[in-house]
Formats: sequence, structure tokens, C-alpha cells
Amino acid sequence: MTSNDTLQLATFAGGCFWCMVKPFDELPGIVSVVSGYTGGHTENPTYEEVGSEATGHREAVQIVYDPKLFPYERLLDIYWQLIDPTDDGGQFMDRGHSYAPAVFVQNEEQRKQAELSKERLKASKRFKAPIVTPILPAEPFYPAEAEHQQYYRTHPLDYKLYQKGSGRDDFTALHWNSREDKKRLRGRLTELQYEVTQNKGDEPAYQNAYWDHFEEGLYTDVISGDPLFSSADKFDSGTGWPSFTGPVEEGMIRREADYSGGQVRTVLRSRLSGAYLGYLTFDGPEPAKQHYHIYSAALQFVPKAELEDRGLGRYLGLFSTS
Repeated sequence: MTSNDTLQLATFAGGCFWCMVKPFDELPGIVSVVSGYTGGHTENPTYEEVGSEATGHREAVQIVYDPKLFPYERLLDIYWQLIDPTDDGGQFMDRGHSYAPAVFVQNEEQRKQAELSKERLKASKRFKAPIVTPILPAEPFYPAEAEHQQYYRTHPLDYKLYQKGSGRDDFTALHWNSREDKKRLRGRLTELQYEVTQNKGDEPAYQNAYWDHFEEGLYTDVISGDPLFSSADKFDSGTGWPSFTGPVEEGMIRREADYSGGQVRTVLRSRLSGAYLGYLTFDGPEPAKQHYHIYSAALQFVPKAELEDRGLGRYLGLFSTS
């Protein structure tokens, strides 16, 4: 449960706010993501006024979130992967101060975390040019017009064309899925884990870790540790692979249409790591009949007794109390 007493604000400018909503939306603990304007001197500015570069405002998103469910540090991790932190003249094809990136911090603790996160990014040497994204005190935030809210939902085709045409996707792929990233990941995973999660590889039926494993606990992303599935939702599908009726958090799973191999399937990925997990069919138990066909190599099991120590104690309610 999320209490209003625990909720906090996070404000990020990262170029066109249309592209800054979807990456945060529907994650655990994220209550809302609002597009708007901040950092300028004009009260209640309009989209046209901000675009004129006369208000001092930047396009931004303001996130209401529960830090116990999704900490600020992870919001920052997502943010850096959405922007070009070496560009203070705009973002991608959008130029001007209104499109310049910035982290607007609400308090001293956020400032410390943002500065530390920025220093880690610098130390990673992921970018050759200097990191110039400023960390600034939060200022009044003005929600944008209704037509700009949840744009990825209300204008899906326009959004996809804009997202692709802006150069964001290509920039992210270049800087956050580099040869060095792949090398580090290979060092952490077994050959099978890497092949499954990164190349949509297969694993032998009935010869994998969890196909007949029914101990109480959570199945997490083998790369990120994010909770994905619960033993309470596991069933014996007779396929020789782990099968679940649904995830523990819908927002942690991404569905994709896959047309490879001469068949149409709904592929499942872990949303934040991008790891391939398996695919979705509708031959599972009634009433929903959902069958999340998942590969063991993409998972790591955390027993019920270890959930608290692993920071996953909020999921203990999924299991029996005995």
C-alpha cells in the first residue's frame, strides 16, 4: 500500500516532454507522471510561450512516487539513459533552452543523490565529452495543456515516429548497449544466461533450474534483481519450463510483437534491464488463461525467508504465514 505521507516529487527536464513520460510511467511506486514547464519566470506559461524561448522555462516531467517502492536513485538511473548529458543546448533534434536537460531537486537529500549519480556517470567514462547537465533547486512547476499529457498513449503513432526520428533511440543504443557493456554483462552471466537474455536464445525443456521448482519465493530478473514473478502464480504447464499466470508487477514486464521464425508471438522482456524472458500465450489456467512461458536462465530465485534481507519484504503478503 502507498500512503500519501510517503509520496515525494521528482522533476526532470530532458528535452521534449512527450518522450519523458513513458519510461517512468506504470513502474511500481510511480503514482503519476505529468508533463509541464519549470525553471522560468512566467506564471502558467503556454506551450507556444515556452517554445518561443522567452519564458526561461524548460519542458519537464514531474513524478509523484513512493521512494519505498521505487527509490530516487533508480529514477536517476533511468533519467541519464533518456538524455544526452553532454548537450546543454537542447536535446537531439530539439534545440533551445526550453529543451535543455536539468535535474530539479526537491530537497538536500535529492541533491546529494543526484550529485553522486552524476559523478558516477562521469567516472564511467561512457561519454567522451563533459557531462554538463545541471542539478538545480526545484522551482514552481506548471502542468502543460491536456493535449500534451500521456502523449504516448493518446497519439501512439505520432509518438513512435517522433521518438524514432528524434534520434533518442539510436543514441541510447550507442551509449548504453556498447561493446563494453556487453563485455561486462558476459562476465556476470553464464553463457546460457547471456544467450537467452540478450539473444532470445532457447534452453532445454525439463533440463533447467526452475521448471519443477515450487518453493515459496520470488523469481527476479537475473540481471537487475527486479521482482518479476511469484511462486504463488506458478503452475505446472507440462512444457518443461517455468510457467506463471501473471507477474507480480505489471509495470516491470514489457510486451513486444515478434514476427521472427515465421510465427507471430508476444515476446516478454524485463522492462528495466531489457532482458528477454520468454513469451505469452493464452493456454493457461482459467479464468484469464494467461501463460507466461519463461526461461529459467532469465531468472534468479529468492526464497521467502530471504525476501526481507533482499529489500523485498513488501512481497511477503503474497505467501502463506506458516
